[in-house]
Amino acid sequence: MTSGSEPTESRLHTMSLGSSGPRIAFLHGLFGQGRNWTQIAKALVGPDGGGARALLVDLPDHGRSPWTTEFSFEAYADRVAAQLRETGGVDRWTVVGHSLGGKVAMVLALAHPDLVERLAVVDIAPKDYGDLSRFDGYINAMQALPLDELGDRADAEARFDDVDPDPGVRAFLLQNLRREGDQWRWQSNVDLFAADSARGHHSLIADFPAAAAGLPPYDGPVLWLAGGDSEYIETDDAEQMRAYFPGVRLVTVKGVGHWVHSQAPDVTVEALRGLLAKPAR
Repeated sequence: MTSGSEPTESRLHTMSLGSSGPRIAFLHGLFGQGRNWTQIAKALVGPDGGGARALLVDLPDHGRSPWTTEFSFEAYADRVAAQLRETGGVDRWTVVGHSLGGKVAMVLALAHPDLVERLAVVDIAPKDYGDLSRFDGYINAMQALPLDELGDRADAEARFDDVDPDPGVRAFLLQNLRREGDQWRWQSNVDLFAADSARGHHSLIADFPAAAAGLPPYDGPVLWLAGGDSEYIETDDAEQMRAYFPGVRLVTVKGVGHWVHSQAPDVTVEALRGLLAKPAR
């Protein structure tokens, strides 16, 4: 069973899959949407996956969720927590987050441990990555796209041809482009991300909130999925990860990069099945 919830001023846009079983929520990365996790969620919701109930969440400033005026991991985590409580009542959740969503998921588990039964963090560490320079080309291209001049999606795709050599990356970015009547607009809050990128080494998105260090460690089961070819997780990150999450287990998936769940969906599904099978805290 699938349903969508349209956001009010505070409600996040979500899509639900499944009608019974343990609850599992998916948080996407920068410029992503909840639906990016559909393939994985469907595999876990199906009878072979154990019949979980999945919630695909559009984070604030993404997809069909409301925008904010200032980025904050703590605020993102609080908004997600409110949405999970609204959806599941007193139920507890397995929370899965990739990249930006992985940082949100970590802050959520630390700040709202009563809500999170298990945690999966995909190819990101609780550290400062310095800046958003790796995304500058994408941000600039999205801001430069003349939305008032676009005729159709093919026109937008043609203008985006030189943004990245990988057509998958271009398609990922262009999923944020939505037509409302005769007007095209970006669903993601591109200007907010551009402003954060302009902060350079003071980027809030690239950092991990210092306030997290003041919270007690999260003592539930934690799966840490890393891409073997990715540069996002380094050997030295394990010490900090264990300080926040003593129950962490690192699984490195060989032959894939940062997009572990899309490049190795079968491995991701099996790893999450194993996490769901772990006893609750």
